[in-house]
Amino acid sequence: QVQLVESGGGSVQAGGSLTLSCAASTRTFTNYAMGWFRQAPGKEREFVAAISRSGGNTDYADSVKGRFAISRDNAKNTVHLQMNDLKPEDTAVYYCAAYLAYGWEIVARSSRFDYWGQGTQVTVSS
Repeated sequence: QVQLVESGGGSVQAGGSLTLSCAASTRTFTNYAMGWFRQAPGKEREFVAAISRSGGNTDYADSVKGRFAISRDNAKNTVHLQMNDLKPEDTAVYYCAAYLAYGWEIVARSSRFDYWGQGTQVTVSS
């Protein structure tokens, strides 16, 4: 069982930046690929970014490429999402997620992720 706790959400003006963090409570953090998803009001949850076990492989949704960066610190059991040039359409609840992975594998399907945090709100005003 893995518990995930997100932090770092908040309100920011368009063009601003935020960094989300996710702390994982597991002794085998390096066995898990990690991801970030988001859900805006009235919309389905969507993939944002994912990172492999070692951090050597990453993937992003087209809507955030070039603006967001996912990273992980395996010594501290944390994963981060640096969000730059934020837009009002980035407003959503952001969720951290994890699943047991093999090698450099990462996926963008939410159904593959077994563990989820409770989410942190990000609000971007124009």
